[in-house]
Amino acid sequence: MHNSATKEILRLKVNGEEREALAPPHKLLLDVLREDLALTGSKRGCDDSSCGCCAVLVDGVPTLACVALAASYQDCEITTVEGIAAPGTLTAVQEGYVEAGGTQCGFCTPGFLIATKALLDRNPEPTPDDIREALSSNLCRCTGYMQIYESVRLAIERTKSSQLDAVRS
Repeated sequence: MHNSATKEILRLKVNGEEREALAPPHKLLLDVLREDLALTGSKRGCDDSSCGCCAVLVDGVPTLACVALAASYQDCEITTVEGIAAPGTLTAVQEGYVEAGGTQCGFCTPGFLIATKALLDRNPEPTPDDIREALSSNLCRCTGYMQIYESVRLAIERTKSSQLDAVRS
């Protein structure tokens, strides 16, 4: 008979570091990240995978942590919003959101940053339709999304500019 209170050692690779958590096998990835690993950037917004606030990258793919069992991701590379930039620095994506005001209240921002990073990693020059599609799983209750789309456009420009600077150096 399985005891639901039984805990297991979960070994997760999060933001490039091997981490361990003692948790029951049914514990959600979002809860392990927030409660056991103190990575509170990903938010609980809906608990039914409809808002995107909890998104993390799993092997580079946006994944909704509020419906993902942590034990299923022990052999994966997990990146939270805390891990998309080195401490004290901002990526072009983060700079774009700051500059264009795409953060508003900030609650949905981690999910949007994760979705934007994943998009630009696989398609550095997305069309407006590509951007809308990539962000369609994320809900924002503060904006009309125009600041968010502008944030992505600025991130694309900043990425291109930094690549040109690197080539010139």
